[in-house]
Amino acid sequence: MPESFEEKIRDAIANPKNMGEMRDADAVGTVGSPECGDMVRLWLKFTEKGGKKVIDRASFQSFGCQTAIAVASLATELLAGKTVEEARQLGASDLSEPLGPLPPMKIHCGQMVEGALREALRVEGEAQEEPISSPGHRAVEASAATLLDSLSTSGVPAGKKLRIVKLN
Repeated sequence: MPESFEEKIRDAIANPKNMGEMRDADAVGTVGSPECGDMVRLWLKFTEKGGKKVIDRASFQSFGCQTAIAVASLATELLAGKTVEEARQLGASDLSEPLGPLPPMKIHCGQMVEGALREALRVEGEAQEEPISSPGHRAVEASAATLLDSLSTSGVPAGKKLRIVKLN
Protein backbone atom coordinates (compact mmCIF):
# COMPACT_ATOMS: atom_id res chain seq x y z
CA MET A 1 0.00 0.00 0.00
CA PRO A 2 1.55 3.34 -1.05
CA GLU A 3 2.41 5.85 1.65
CA SER A 4 0.14 8.86 1.97
CA PHE A 5 1.45 12.41 1.67
CA GLU A 6 1.08 12.83 5.45
CA GLU A 7 3.09 9.65 6.12
CA LYS A 8 5.88 10.82 3.80
CA ILE A 9 5.97 14.20 5.56
CA ARG A 10 6.08 12.53 8.98
CA ASP A 11 8.95 10.30 7.85
CA ALA A 12 10.92 13.21 6.36
CA ILE A 13 10.41 15.28 9.54
CA ALA A 14 11.31 12.38 11.84
CA ASN A 15 14.53 11.75 9.88
CA PRO A 16 15.61 15.03 8.27
CA LYS A 17 18.75 14.78 6.18
CA ASN A 18 21.47 17.43 5.91
CA MET A 19 19.85 19.85 8.34
CA GLY A 20 22.03 22.64 9.71
CA GLU A 21 24.43 25.27 8.52
CA MET A 22 27.51 24.36 6.50
CA ARG A 23 30.46 26.45 7.62
CA ASP A 24 32.63 25.66 4.56
CA ALA A 25 29.87 26.26 1.99
CA ASP A 26 30.68 27.83 -1.35
CA ALA A 27 27.20 29.33 -1.80
CA VAL A 28 24.20 30.26 0.33
CA GLY A 29 20.67 31.16 -0.74
CA THR A 30 17.81 32.34 1.49
CA VAL A 31 14.16 32.95 0.65
CA GLY A 32 10.95 33.42 2.57
CA SER A 33 8.46 35.68 4.16
CA PRO A 34 8.83 36.81 7.74
CA GLU A 35 5.12 37.62 7.77
CA CYS A 36 4.01 34.01 7.51
CA GLY A 37 7.15 32.68 9.19
CA ASP A 38 8.29 30.41 6.34
CA MET A 39 11.96 30.75 5.42
CA VAL A 40 14.50 28.41 3.85
CA ARG A 41 18.28 28.79 3.74
CA LEU A 42 20.26 26.42 1.54
CA TRP A 43 24.05 25.90 1.63
CA LEU A 44 25.96 24.32 -1.26
CA LYS A 45 29.49 22.92 -1.44
CA PHE A 46 30.95 22.32 -4.90
CA THR A 47 33.63 20.06 -6.30
CA GLU A 48 35.04 19.59 -9.78
CA LYS A 49 34.35 16.38 -11.69
CA GLY A 50 35.20 15.86 -15.33
CA GLY A 51 35.78 19.57 -15.81
CA LYS A 52 32.34 20.48 -14.49
CA LYS A 53 31.25 22.16 -11.28
CA VAL A 54 29.25 19.59 -9.28
CA ILE A 55 27.32 19.91 -6.03
CA ASP A 56 29.26 17.80 -3.55
CA ARG A 57 26.80 18.33 -0.71
CA ALA A 58 23.94 20.54 0.38
CA SER A 59 22.42 21.44 3.73
CA PHE A 60 19.51 23.56 4.87
CA GLN A 61 17.73 25.35 7.67
CA SER A 62 14.02 25.98 7.50
CA PHE A 63 11.76 28.08 9.66
CA GLY A 64 8.13 27.33 9.13
CA CYS A 65 5.92 24.43 8.28
CA GLN A 66 6.80 20.75 8.23
CA THR A 67 6.32 20.50 4.47
CA ALA A 68 9.05 23.11 3.85
CA ILE A 69 11.40 21.14 6.11
CA ALA A 70 10.55 17.88 4.33
CA VAL A 71 11.02 19.34 0.83
CA ALA A 72 14.34 20.98 1.80
CA SER A 73 15.60 17.76 3.36
CA LEU A 74 14.72 15.69 0.30
CA ALA A 75 16.12 18.35 -2.05
CA THR A 76 19.55 18.26 -0.37
CA GLU A 77 19.80 14.56 -1.16
CA LEU A 78 18.56 15.06 -4.72
CA LEU A 79 21.12 17.83 -5.37
CA ALA A 80 24.22 15.84 -4.36
CA GLY A 81 26.13 14.85 -7.50
CA LYS A 82 24.23 17.20 -9.84
CA THR A 83 26.14 19.64 -12.01
CA VAL A 84 25.29 23.31 -11.59
CA GLU A 85 23.57 23.17 -14.99
CA GLU A 86 21.46 20.17 -13.94
CA ALA A 87 20.54 21.85 -10.64
CA ARG A 88 19.45 25.02 -12.46
CA GLN A 89 16.98 22.93 -14.47
CA LEU A 90 15.20 21.64 -11.34
CA GLY A 91 11.89 23.22 -10.43
CA ALA A 92 9.76 23.11 -7.31
CA SER A 93 7.89 20.00 -8.47
CA ASP A 94 11.20 18.18 -9.14
CA LEU A 95 12.51 19.05 -5.68
CA SER A 96 9.32 17.91 -3.93
CA GLU A 97 8.66 14.89 -6.18
CA PRO A 98 9.58 12.23 -3.57
CA LEU A 99 6.65 13.47 -1.46
CA GLY A 100 4.21 13.20 -4.33
CA PRO A 101 2.04 16.09 -5.50
CA LEU A 102 1.89 18.84 -2.90
CA PRO A 103 -1.54 20.03 -1.78
CA PRO A 104 -2.39 23.48 -3.24
CA MET A 105 -1.79 25.23 0.09
CA LYS A 106 1.71 23.69 0.32
CA ILE A 107 3.00 24.40 -3.20
CA HIS A 108 4.81 27.47 -1.86
CA CYS A 109 7.06 25.14 0.19
CA GLY A 110 8.55 23.66 -2.97
CA GLN A 111 8.78 27.15 -4.47
CA MET A 112 10.74 28.41 -1.47
CA VAL A 113 13.27 25.58 -1.76
CA GLU A 114 13.56 26.27 -5.51
CA GLY A 115 14.08 29.98 -4.79
CA ALA A 116 16.82 29.24 -2.23
CA LEU A 117 18.52 26.94 -4.75
CA ARG A 118 18.34 29.57 -7.51
CA GLU A 119 19.80 32.20 -5.17
CA ALA A 120 22.63 29.90 -4.09
CA LEU A 121 23.43 29.13 -7.74
CA ARG A 122 23.31 32.75 -8.83
CA VAL A 123 26.72 33.97 -9.93
CA GLU A 124 28.01 37.08 -8.14
CA GLY A 125 27.19 40.12 -10.27
CA GLU A 126 24.60 38.22 -12.32
CA ALA A 127 21.27 39.94 -12.81
CA GLN A 128 18.69 38.65 -10.35
CA GLU A 129 16.08 36.36 -11.87
CA GLU A 130 12.39 37.02 -11.40
CA PRO A 131 11.65 35.90 -7.85
CA ILE A 132 9.66 32.72 -7.40
CA SER A 133 6.19 33.89 -6.48
CA SER A 134 3.94 32.00 -4.17
CA PRO A 135 0.67 32.74 -2.42
CA GLY A 136 1.06 34.39 0.97
CA HIS A 137 4.58 35.65 0.31
CA ARG A 138 5.15 39.28 -0.52
CA ALA A 139 8.06 41.65 -0.66
CA VAL A 140 9.09 42.97 2.74
CA GLU A 141 11.61 45.51 3.91
CA ALA A 142 14.83 43.73 4.88
CA SER A 143 15.27 46.19 7.74
CA ALA A 144 11.91 45.35 9.36
CA ALA A 145 11.91 44.01 12.91
CA THR A 146 10.70 40.52 11.94
CA LEU A 147 11.87 36.92 11.73
CA LEU A 148 14.15 38.02 8.88
CA ASP A 149 16.04 40.26 11.31
CA SER A 150 16.61 37.37 13.66
CA LEU A 151 18.48 35.30 11.06
CA SER A 152 22.15 35.16 11.95
CA THR A 153 24.76 35.70 9.27
CA SER A 154 27.17 33.46 11.20
CA GLY A 155 26.42 30.63 8.75
CA VAL A 156 27.71 32.64 5.78
CA PRO A 157 31.19 31.52 4.68
CA ALA A 158 34.00 34.05 5.17
CA GLY A 159 34.39 36.31 2.16
CA LYS A 160 30.91 35.43 0.88
CA LYS A 161 27.82 37.61 0.87
CA LEU A 162 24.43 36.62 2.19
CA ARG A 163 21.74 36.95 -0.48
CA ILE A 164 18.10 37.07 0.50
CA VAL A 165 15.28 36.88 -2.02
CA LYS A 166 11.96 38.39 -1.00
CA LEU A 167 9.00 36.54 -2.47
CA ASN A 168 6.09 38.56 -3.83
